[in-house]
Amino acid sequence: MNKTYIFTLLFLVTTTSLFAQVDFDPEQRLVELSGNKENIGIVAGYSIDGEVKWSQSAGVSCQDSDIPFSSTTLTRIASIAKNFTAAAIMQLVEKEVISLDSPIENYLPDVPTDKKQITVLQLMAHTSGIPQYLGEKEIENTIHYESLQDAMEIFIQRPLLFEPGTKYFYTTYGYVVLGRIIESVTSMTYEDYMKKNVFKVAAMSHTFIEDINKAYLHKSCLYHNNGRKAKEGNQNDLSNRIPGGGFISTLEDLLNFGNALLQDKLITRESLDKMLKYQPVEYDGNKYGLGWFLYGPPPNENLVIGHSGGQTGCTSQLMIVPRSNTVVVVLSNTSGTYPAVATFASKLIRYSESK
Repeated sequence: MNKTYIFTLLFLVTTTSLFAQVDFDPEQRLVELSGNKENIGIVAGYSIDGEVKWSQSAGVSCQDSDIPFSSTTLTRIASIAKNFTAAAIMQLVEKEVISLDSPIENYLPDVPTDKKQITVLQLMAHTSGIPQYLGEKEIENTIHYESLQDAMEIFIQRPLLFEPGTKYFYTTYGYVVLGRIIESVTSMTYEDYMKKNVFKVAAMSHTFIEDINKAYLHKSCLYHNNGRKAKEGNQNDLSNRIPGGGFISTLEDLLNFGNALLQDKLITRESLDKMLKYQPVEYDGNKYGLGWFLYGPPPNENLVIGHSGGQTGCTSQLMIVPRSNTVVVVLSNTSGTYPAVATFASKLIRYSESK
């Protein structure tokens, strides 16, 4: 996934003015983005001040059934899960159960010696030095891990890539560690904590950890676009990455999540502001806060915030404009289509601001 692409695009959008009129028909464009050569199913929408102003879908949930893809279709959301986990961490920071600057050995005393001094902040900011997936076998994982502790065993013994705090390296595995910290300090499973303190509070009744052994009503099939056409993708198991990319959700629930953040229902605005500060390291493309990509142009990187996601059967984009209380979501059941999805999401921001 090319995250530099979205930075360049949003730099153009924000510097020409978010409020400029835009020659863009979202319904027509969404239809153009669906089909065998694009996205098998795609849905998009935006809200302002908590009210959904526009949403539309195109394509199908599963080709065999011809069931339309819709705002209530369950689909993978990939790395948008990191926003959920980061919000949960900040809730516990507010309660003084966790300190951002504390070493993780305070919460997970059994981590290897070279990991003990990594801080919670460094995990959230992707500056911990913990590596990412080791090859295609881990990306397309087929092993089912019964717990986050089991999933941690995949990578926790591997050497750090660099001294914590000195570089930026995006890693989903760092968020698996954050999930274990949540479990350690709350004596709850990660799933139970999220259900009670994030999803219930934000009215996200159709957001779940994907269980490969469970059938879900209204769940989309998985597709991948190889650059020429979209074909059915192989089912992989997300249990090796749950806090960083293991959820299924809907357009409606993700809009509710964004609005709950803007309405201070999940965390305080002060906490959100802390999350939108990047670290003094070098970035290749978008800067990154604590669980959020910062998509605006310097010096206003937090003008537009959000997260992208991509994994087998999913391309996703969440964008939030705090100053106008706008939330934009685009979800596809087809991986390999990020540039078009990101472009659409960016244009939808401009469209929303022009109305």
